[in-house]
Amino acid sequence: METIHAADEVRWTWDGTEPVKDGAVAVEGSRVAAVGTLAEVRERFPGARVRRWPGVLGPARVHEGPLPDAPSPRERVHAVLKAGAVTVLEEYVDSPELRAAADRNDLVVLPRTRPAAIRKADRADLAVFDETGACVATVCAGRLVHRRR
Repeated sequence: METIHAADEVRWTWDGTEPVKDGAVAVEGSRVAAVGTLAEVRERFPGARVRRWPGVLGPARVHEGPLPDAPSPRERVHAVLKAGAVTVLEEYVDSPELRAAADRNDLVVLPRTRPAAIRKADRADLAVFDETGACVATVCAGRLVHRRR
C-alpha cells in the first residue's frame, strides 16, 4: 500500500538543505517513492493514503549514545523510536537480547554514525518533529512505529 506522509515542510536532511514547503514523501512498501509538494506527490499517487502531520518531516535520526534505560530491551528500543531515531550504533547494542529487539523492530545497527537523508528508492525512515523539537511520528522501513497521542 502506498502512503503519503505530509507536513508543513519536508527536509531532505536536517542541516543545510532548503525545505519543501507543504511537502510530502510518498512511501511504497519500505522505500521512498517520491518527495515534493503535497500537490505534486498526490498527483503521482492518487490512490495513496495521506497522513498529514503537524511540524517538520525529515529523515529519521541516528541515536548516537547508549539506549535509554528501560525495564526491557523492547522498551529500550521503543524509547529510541519515540525520539525519532531508527538507527543505533552497534557499540551500544551490547547484549543478544537488545540486538534481537533491534532486529525485530527493523532498527538499523551501524558501526559508526552517518548523515541521515531522505533519498528516492532508499529505505523509508522518517520522523516528524513539532516546533518544540518533540517527536510527533516515526516511520521505520515504511511502517509507522510511533505516533504521539
